Amino acid sequence: MPSTETPLSITVENSEVSALHIRPAEPFATLVVAHGAGAGMEHPFLQGFAEAMADQGVATLRFNFPYREAGRRFPDRPPLAIATWKVLMDRAAELSDGEPLWASGKSFGGRMASMAVAEGMPARGLVYLGYPLHAPGKPEKLRDEHLYGVTVPMLFLQGTRDTFATPDLLEGVVDRIGPTATLQWIEGGDHSFGVKGVKRSSADVGASLAPAVASFIKADP
Repeated sequence: MPSTETPLSITVENSEVSALHIRPAEPFATLVVAHGAGAGMEHPFLQGFAEAMADQGVATLRFNFPYREAGRRFPDRPPLAIATWKVLMDRAAELSDGEPLWASGKSFGGRMASMAVAEGMPARGLVYLGYPLHAPGKPEKLRDEHLYGVTVPMLFLQGTRDTFATPDLLEGVVDRIGPTATLQWIEGGDHSFGVKGVKRSSADVGASLAPAVASFIKADP
């Protein structure tokens, strides 16, 4: 049976944000997906990823943060971004049929998800589509402190050419987190998982990550 695709408007504090729920006939999990700092939920990368996740048997609920919905350039501060995450996870639970709920995000969106979980937001696990461990060229300022208090399974999907995560530093962070964290490298991938010399659409790049994510979720005991 084909997936159903339902647009939603969800209240976050004093504003409304757009969301899109894609649900296959019998999903074994739901993955809530947040966008990165520079593009909204409508970006072809996330569309391709969400559609491919449905093909893998995973429902998705992706959404805009309030700043993106309002057309602002700069991301929301963590308190509002975390509050947004909590509202969306609650809504995902209402839309589900009791399947496990996972949180995921591209760059900024994934980092905010991890901060929300560190503050107590329920989630079966976390999937990072390019974790922004540090700003490009500033490896001395790591964004990792809260990660060591997260106890749920975590999958780090990261390009080997991603300037937001020096490979040896990210490997060190994952090692310190321990067995709940898994790091999977995308050879040659940049922060958007593009590979030099390989021509693919953003939608195809996003879709290419779905099998690894679905396998990780399905392997969860």
